[in-house]
Amino acid sequence: MVARVICATEMRVGGYVLLDDVAHQVRKADTSKTGKHGHAKVRYEAMNAFTGKKKVGVIPGHDKVEVPMIDKRNGQVLSVAGNMASVMDSESFENMDLEIMEGVDGIVEGAEIEYWDIEGEMLLKRAL
Repeated sequence: MVARVICATEMRVGGYVLLDDVAHQVRKADTSKTGKHGHAKVRYEAMNAFTGKKKVGVIPGHDKVEVPMIDKRNGQVLSVAGNMASVMDSESFENMDLEIMEGVDGIVEGAEIEYWDIEGEMLLKRAL
């Protein structure tokens, strides 16, 4: 379920949008002015929230873009095996396995963490 739908010209750097049904964080967004017979265009550079891959594109400024619903939650790390962490939610006590992304430090057994639920997919963000 998407949180809302916005025009492409309303994309902001640091915000999240759904591109090809995957959450991406907007890194750059440049809007060109309209021409005599043309429409405004938005050139964007976005990074996949889960894989870190960059996506660059140009879309008309009046096109609609979906903004994902992001639910920020806290949990506790039960165990760590390689790049996977077994995490228990602090409110519902639900257990899940989350991948530890590159650049996330301090993930050890017993640590308090913040994870995001983005459109049903879980993303481990940081240690608290």
